[in-house]
Amino acid sequence: MQLLKMAWRDLGRNRRRSFFSMLALAVGLALLLMMAAVVQGEMRDAMTASIKLQSGHLQVRDADYNPDKTSLKWEDLIEAPGTVAAQIAALPQVEVATPRLYASGILAVGDTTVGVRVNGIDPASPANTPFREGLIDGDFPSADDRDGVLIGKALAEKYGLSVGDRANLMANTSSGTVDEQVFVIRGIYSTKTPSFDEANVFLPLAKAQAFTGAGDRASVVFVLLKDRDAANAVAEALSGDAFTVVTWRQTNELLASFEQFSGAYMFVLYLIVLGITATVIINTLIMAVFERTREIGIFSAIGMRGGRIMAMFFAESGLLALGGIIMGMLLGGAIVLYIATYGIYLGNMGVTGVMIGETIYAYLTWNDAIMLTVMAFVISLLAAVYPAILAAQMQPVEALRGGQ
Repeated sequence: MQLLKMAWRDLGRNRRRSFFSMLALAVGLALLLMMAAVVQGEMRDAMTASIKLQSGHLQVRDADYNPDKTSLKWEDLIEAPGTVAAQIAALPQVEVATPRLYASGILAVGDTTVGVRVNGIDPASPANTPFREGLIDGDFPSADDRDGVLIGKALAEKYGLSVGDRANLMANTSSGTVDEQVFVIRGIYSTKTPSFDEANVFLPLAKAQAFTGAGDRASVVFVLLKDRDAANAVAEALSGDAFTVVTWRQTNELLASFEQFSGAYMFVLYLIVLGITATVIINTLIMAVFERTREIGIFSAIGMRGGRIMAMFFAESGLLALGGIIMGMLLGGAIVLYIATYGIYLGNMGVTGVMIGETIYAYLTWNDAIMLTVMAFVISLLAAVYPAILAAQMQPVEALRGGQ
C-alpha cells in the first residue's frame, strides 16, 4: 500500500505526462477492442448468412452427389425429395427441411452473359424467409409459376434489370445438354450480401425440375435445426448407405479456415499495437528515473533495497496501465456500441466465396475483452522492466552527485 501511495504521488508530479501516457494506452486498447469486435462481428454474420442462405445446418445428399460438379444425373440426385424432407422434418430437433435443386446457369441480357447458380426452391417453405422478407420489388414466385425468375439486387443493378424485364436463362440438364428459356423477372430480392445476390437466381422447384430434366428429384434436402449444436447428432441419426449428411461446419470449411487465419493475424497485430503504446510508458518512466536521480540515491543511501525500488516503478506502471485500461474500455466500449448499432457500410466489395455483408456490425465477446485487457496490463508492466532496472542499479553516491 505504501508503494502505491508513493507511486501515485510520483505520477502526480507531472500530471500532463502521466495523462498522455494513459491516453496512449487507452487509444491503443480502444482501437484493438474495435478491431476485435468488427472482425468477430463479420465472422459471426458471415457464418449466420451462409447457414441461412446457402448451407443450412445440414445438407442431405445422395451418396454419389458431388457438389463441386453440380451434377444433375438422376443417379446423383435424391429421388422423391418431398417425402424425404417430410421424414426429416418430423424429427424433434429439426425446424425445417426442404428440397432444393441446384444447376449451373448462364443469364443472357442483351449482348452480356453472366454465370449464375440456378436454385430450385419450394416457395412455401419457411427456409426461404430471407428471400421473401428481402423482396424489394415485384412478387415472390409461386409454386406453379412457369416463366418467372427471382434475381438479386446486386445482379439487377449491375446489368440494369428491373421487374417485368425478360432475360434468357441457360442451364445444364440431367442429360448433359444445355437448355434455355426466356424468363420474366418476377421479383428482385436483397439479402444484404452482394456476393450471394449477384450469383444466385431462383425458380420454383417444379419449374427447375422440368427445366433441367431432373424429374421428381433434388440435389439436396436443406435442413435448419432448432439448435445448430445438435448438427452432429442429427447427422449421425440420418446417415445411411443411400444418403450423405454434411454439417454446417463441413460446408463452411473455407470460412472456418479464414476465421482461424484472421485470429492468428489479429493476435500479432494486437502485440504490435500494444508494443507501440508501451514505448510511451517506457519513455515516461525513463524520464521519471532521470528526474528523480537524487531521490533514488537517497532511498538507496537509507537502505532501500534495489528490489523495492524496482517495485516502486512497477507500481507506477501498474497505475498508468489501470488508468489507461479504464479510459480505453470506456472509449472502446462507446465505439463498439456505435458500430454494433449502426454498422459500417461497405457496399459490394466484389468478394466471392465468403458471405461478406454490405454492412459490418461489431460484436465484442467477453473472451476478447478480457484477453485484450490482460494483454494491455501485462505489456504495460513489462514496459517498466528497463526503467526499474536502471533505477535499481544506480549507486547511491553517484546518484546523489548526479542529482545535484
